[in-house]
Amino acid sequence: MTLKVTAAVSIATFVLSGCGTLNTVLRDDVAATRELRKQKTYCQSIPRVYSGLAFDFCMLNAPPDMTGVLVPLVLVDMTASGIVDTVVLPYTIYQQSVLGNMGIYWRPSGS
Repeated sequence: MTLKVTAAVSIATFVLSGCGTLNTVLRDDVAATRELRKQKTYCQSIPRVYSGLAFDFCMLNAPPDMTGVLVPLVLVDMTASGIVDTVVLPYTIYQQSVLGNMGIYWRPSGS
């Protein structure tokens, strides 16, 4: 493999590993919401329909990331999540009607 192909595959793998849709559709609720709790998002729940986009918006709705890396990655992921969310829409509509929203609960330290 050339260096360009290796770099492209590495970047694609990195982006997909953080993909909001993969985190919310292919993983159980506890695993999916753990990342949002870790980022201390201010969101309390996310819908299952277009859950990847909701996941990404919740990642942005958190205390500021001092490294400056999170925001550009989330913005790139929003495009991919929007496309994949549309593809899995029949499944997520069914899941939403059966299970409702995914709850995200955390307590700020000292509370």
